[in-house]
Amino acid sequence: MENSAVFIKMVLSNWQTQNGRLSALFDKLSDDELATETAPGRNTGIYLLGHMAAVHDGMFTILGLGERLYPELDEVFIHNPDKSGLPKPPVSHLRECWKKVSETLEQHINATRPDEWFNRHNSVSEEDFAKEPHRNKLNIIINRTNHLSTHLGQLNYLSPRS
Repeated sequence: MENSAVFIKMVLSNWQTQNGRLSALFDKLSDDELATETAPGRNTGIYLLGHMAAVHDGMFTILGLGERLYPELDEVFIHNPDKSGLPKPPVSHLRECWKKVSETLEQHINATRPDEWFNRHNSVSEEDFAKEPHRNKLNIIINRTNHLSTHLGQLNYLSPRS
């Protein structure tokens, strides 16, 4: 296996591991646990569930994988903070959104050829990409894995202690 293929496998494996951990945590937490703040004055689990679904949904267009499934989540979970006062969809709907986005994104990621990962993503112009080739699709996965890991750490505080 050539070095770039090994690097791609490492990045995607980490993505899948972290995404699986977050999905397992969302499955484990009750609706009441998700309704609590991760720390005093911080985001609730419900907000982070919607936020993660919205961010990952945005990856479809950034990576050129197709249309978004739930763009309506952006107003509440991307453009506004948790305490904005905007009504949030029911937790059951957010859980469904997360599962659907995760499953569909995973299918697309698995179908992406190794040579495609070093192509320009859709949030960078061709001119900028020519100057900064590191702004590629694989870098989006790295960035989103870091983002995911940050919120996974916050959400772990919602797990009941034994």
